[in-house]
Amino acid sequence: MLLLHGLGDSSSAWAVLLPELARTHRVIAPDLLGHGCSDTPRGDYSIPAHANDLRDLLGALRIRRATVIGHSLGGGLAMQLAYQFPHLVDRLVLVAPGGVTRDVHQLLRLMALPGGDKLLALVQVPAVRAALRRSGRSLVAALRRTGVEIPDITGALDALSGPGQQRAFLRTLRSVVDWQGQVMCMLDRNQLPDGLPVLLVWGDRDPIIPVAHAELARQAIPGSRLEVFPGAGHFPHRTDPARFLAVVRDFLPSTPVARQHRSGERCLTPTEGSELCPPSASRRRHAQLQPLVEPQPSQT
Repeated sequence: MLLLHGLGDSSSAWAVLLPELARTHRVIAPDLLGHGCSDTPRGDYSIPAHANDLRDLLGALRIRRATVIGHSLGGGLAMQLAYQFPHLVDRLVLVAPGGVTRDVHQLLRLMALPGGDKLLALVQVPAVRAALRRSGRSLVAALRRTGVEIPDITGALDALSGPGQQRAFLRTLRSVVDWQGQVMCMLDRNQLPDGLPVLLVWGDRDPIIPVAHAELARQAIPGSRLEVFPGAGHFPHRTDPARFLAVVRDFLPSTPVARQHRSGERCLTPTEGSELCPPSASRRRHAQLQPLVEPQPSQT
């Protein structure tokens, strides 16, 4: 099972879920390039390049196929991995994934503009983050939608402590968002292989990627399942981890593993004029992983 975190986040996003998922699966939770403890080189932070990195990671670990769970940016990346390398993916669990429509939060659009580094620097000021946390607690207490995400968002911003992390954050952001919204849109063309089992999970109070995207995604992916968590925002797997585990555990045995013809092991050729590019040569990097947790022998 491969777990992919969102933009500005890290593998620690899955910390609560890892022990439970590892009861039945080998679980791998990498820090994406430029995130967490991974390197922050001057390089390619596009979604296809991240997919190449994951292909190389699975190959280095001698893993032939995996169920991929992705949140936000990680959800869009999970779809890209299934598109470029369908032979590697058994199932997808997409948690408020990016790339369903062009719509995205205005703050991300502002950060993607030239000078967005100044806005990022501002929210890195301790006094500003403290004010955001205080306002977030007040809004949550008042059951206001906008306050649901403040603690998680400020927690992710805390991780962008160095210039390398901030530079990588902006390069990743600008590869998927511009002033008009999300650059890559899944609904332009369904990128997923036919018959791939897909579970969609959303919070009904998500201010980052609105829950309205959920039904659009369900309709665009034939046979997909949709679970909407009442009261949750952009991080439903953190808001209600017990329910998240329950729906994932129900989904896995109820869906057949996707099967691809061996020809699927080639990278699919993007359509003319698409925003995707063929995989480039693999890049050397070091990634910090959560410890690999093997299932107990009795459960293998």
